[in-house]
Amino acid sequence: MKISVDHIQEKALTIEVDEPVDTFPVLSGMQADGTCIFNGPVRGRISAVREYDHLRIVGNVTVPATFTCSRCLAPYGTQIGSNFTIFFRKGPASQESDEEETELNDQDLVSATYSGDEIDLTHEIEEQVAMEVPFKPLCSETCKGLCPTCGIDLNQGDCSCGSDDVNFKFSALKDFKVSR
Repeated sequence: MKISVDHIQEKALTIEVDEPVDTFPVLSGMQADGTCIFNGPVRGRISAVREYDHLRIVGNVTVPATFTCSRCLAPYGTQIGSNFTIFFRKGPASQESDEEETELNDQDLVSATYSGDEIDLTHEIEEQVAMEVPFKPLCSETCKGLCPTCGIDLNQGDCSCGSDDVNFKFSALKDFKVSR
């Protein structure tokens, strides 16, 4: 997804995003390695405006996805969404000495550079979506998970296993005998 820099003026330029997931390499990779399944295109709205010596890109993107719960292993669907602001400056990134320490302000953390007469937002969009993908997906905050003994989904009902409180950290040492 590219925006011509010449079209960005002081009045906001609004662009609708409706791109298939295949156009974003990082998202395609996440889908290929089984992290999640994207069930539709990446949709959103991006607004670009020229301010002083930089371009401000404000946007929001959403994509429907299916995850596997890390506790009960059940698939569940959800909507991934991200709101973002990125400041673009012309030219290559500043080459500062590695020995010199600099403190970054909030604007530096959301800044990027561009060269030429177009800005390619593909990387920024896929990065925003990828950051919203949960590391350990949960179908709900109250998910009970699976019984460690019989494997039944405890969200569906109780199992017939004993409710003995077992500390699994030391269960391998349960029958350990010390002889002198």
